[in-house]
Amino acid sequence: MHNATFASLSAALQAAALRDKAAEMRAYMRNQFDFLGLPTPLRRATAKPWLKAQKGSGAAALLQQANRLWELPQREYQYLAIDLLAMHWKELSPQELPALLALARQKSWWDTVDGLASLVGQVLRGSHEGMDEALAHQDFWLRRIALLHQLGWRDRVDEARLFRYCLNQAHEPEFFIRKAIGWALRDYARHRPQAVRAFLDTAGAQLSPLSAREAARHLC
Repeated sequence: MHNATFASLSAALQAAALRDKAAEMRAYMRNQFDFLGLPTPLRRATAKPWLKAQKGSGAAALLQQANRLWELPQREYQYLAIDLLAMHWKELSPQELPALLALARQKSWWDTVDGLASLVGQVLRGSHEGMDEALAHQDFWLRRIALLHQLGWRDRVDEARLFRYCLNQAHEPEFFIRKAIGWALRDYARHRPQAVRAFLDTAGAQLSPLSAREAARHLC
């Protein structure tokens, strides 16, 4: 990223920031991160010209820019890095998966991890490369990505894999894993409710009450 271009982007974001929103956004994230005060629509609108200009940069350049944004202290810059990669996801391939997972392990919280989980799902394009390894990782945020990477895949979901991943992590006491199990099952239930209902009937007792409740939220 050219320094002048980056400086212009940063100046535009800071000029657009709503300072009274910064404290509110920081509190919502439990005061873990500093914020400029840019709600998502405003952030994306302000950065849109720059984001569009990155088309055709290629995977290496996109990841370089994302990493530079990730290093900045205000949380909106990490969101902008995800906006950048998501807008140009077709320039990425499973070869970039280690770099995406490395981002997920920095300044980790559900907001960036879930954004990267969605991106990983797009980049994998129906494959599951690296997800078994992510599920076995000591970092529970990577395990969350493995659980969530099939969100929205509908008839492309590997049902056996989904159920296996959920049972593999059913013992996990971490709230964000239990929530992810329920979310992944609930999302699939929109496409195949009978399959999720049957899974809960036969194996649901192995899940935490939180996971089972979330999974069954929209089932009759």
